[in-house]
Amino acid sequence: MSKAAAKARAQVVRLLIPAGKAAPTPPVGPALGARGVKSMDFCKEFNAKTAHIEQGVPTPTLITVQPDRSFTFITKSPPASYFLKKAAGIEKGTGKPGHIFNGTVSLKHVYEIAKIKSTDEHMKHLPLESIARMIVGSARSLGVQVVP
Repeated sequence: MSKAAAKARAQVVRLLIPAGKAAPTPPVGPALGARGVKSMDFCKEFNAKTAHIEQGVPTPTLITVQPDRSFTFITKSPPASYFLKKAAGIEKGTGKPGHIFNGTVSLKHVYEIAKIKSTDEHMKHLPLESIARMIVGSARSLGVQVVP
């Protein structure tokens, strides 16, 4: 494939940006600047769209950059690890998952997180129980124990 053909397609950029705190500094500025998009325009739109979310919550964002340098973006719900750490009251996960537990969360917390995650477009077709199992797996790898 030639360089011209590669440039003619839309490019997708995946970033994890704190809600309401997008700025044209790394990682946003370099990722969009390399594709010819004005990062300040994106930051204004992103901050306006995430104004209803608590500031600083990590928000996965898919930015589609068109060949004419226009862009659209989709925001998703925060990662499961963010919710698990918040529910368990810990700063970071363990260094030895499965051996050392940093905190505990109840099954009720897991189902609440699963309900939030089920609103994402790529999880809509999955039953709540399957999403909850994914959350339990994430908890295990973080060193968070799930208690009934």
